[in-house]
Amino acid sequence: MKIGLCGTMSVGKTTLTKALAKLPQFENFKVVTERSKYLNSLGIPLNHKTTIEGQTVFLAERVTELMQENIITDRTIIDVMAFTECAIHTSVINADAFKDYAKRFVGHYDYIFYISPEGLAIEDNGVRETNEEYRNKIDNSIKGLLKKYRNKTYTIKGTTEERIKQILEVVNL
Repeated sequence: MKIGLCGTMSVGKTTLTKALAKLPQFENFKVVTERSKYLNSLGIPLNHKTTIEGQTVFLAERVTELMQENIITDRTIIDVMAFTECAIHTSVINADAFKDYAKRFVGHYDYIFYISPEGLAIEDNGVRETNEEYRNKIDNSIKGLLKKYRNKTYTIKGTTEERIKQILEVVNL
């Protein structure tokens, strides 16, 4: 089973992923969180300053996750596509070609859970973008890409505990 959490920055994807990892229902799952700080330390630009090369690295990470069994990840191919679409250093032509290639992997997820930023403040972790307008731009891109490339997506909200309950109800674990 392949479970992806999807959403703009600072909506609690990593927190939720780590909480799921502690549950007995997911003891046989590999839980993966994005390595933004590490990749940024290698000189890979993030957020709106990302490049097509940088997004290719992020795409490779997501595809590598999808090659494994029983995985929960705090980012999806859709997230990578959205950040590429919103990057200031990536032309529309390159972003469209990138998304056209990346879309072929979206169907590999058994479940994608979208987390809305509604009512959630942006937390500054020293790496993520904290601009509210940019956050909304990414969120709108994610919603559009999910609508275009994914038949079934589950929207979850509430506290971490409420989100866990919603996920467990959907995946029947």
